[in-house]
Amino acid sequence: MKITRQKHAKKNLSFYRNNFRFREPYQVLLDGTFCQAALKNQIQIKEQLPKYMMGDVQLCTTHCVLKELESLGKELYGAKLIAQRFQVRSCAHSKSPVDGSACLLSMIADNNPHHYFIATQDHSLGNKVRNKAGVPLMFIIQNTIVLDKPSPKSVAHIKALQASELVPDHQKQNLEHLKDEQGMVLDTGRRGKKRKRVGGPNPLSCLKKKKTPAQPTSLPPAPDQKKKKKRRKRKRGIGLGKDTTGTA
Repeated sequence: MKITRQKHAKKNLSFYRNNFRFREPYQVLLDGTFCQAALKNQIQIKEQLPKYMMGDVQLCTTHCVLKELESLGKELYGAKLIAQRFQVRSCAHSKSPVDGSACLLSMIADNNPHHYFIATQDHSLGNKVRNKAGVPLMFIIQNTIVLDKPSPKSVAHIKALQASELVPDHQKQNLEHLKDEQGMVLDTGRRGKKRKRVGGPNPLSCLKKKKTPAQPTSLPPAPDQKKKKKRRKRKRGIGLGKDTTGTA
């Protein structure tokens, strides 16, 4: 089961690396719900997350998330202690804090320029993250950390770039490699039959036909070759009336 989860994580990470230029160390933004779920399921985030993602990870949060956990009281005190161990990234709400989900959404605005992963158990926030292209989503399910598969929005974004020929050559090669290796939805469909090129006439058919010498017609046989008809010689009989001896 663990090997299967790591295969899925590797496949999903390669999608974001090849198409959205995610690089190590991966920056993961966590909210209070994710920290609370990790505490409840006894998950050591700092130890388990780098192993799951097979690379260096920077765990971070925002001032708004910490303020939200602080305002919720003792029930989320343990989650607050966990979140305080992570790097705190500056947001645009330092003077007037907002709730954690709104703050995290502002951190991934403008096509997620800092390449953040969002780790949350909030279903509403997760659906909003899926509607943004190029933002990986992480959550905890069955006592394990899971990296969600690329959202349809992210896949559609890559398809649109490929169709408009705005994707560089190295990205096109990565897309083809992903299609063959992973069998993802990135596949553009069945390949049509190759169209035959319209070419000129066959050069051999354009050659002039050679005139064949006329065969001599059969001549009538020569006269000497005809079989001579046997002429029937008429024998003259000996005359009986006259005596040719001259006797008296």
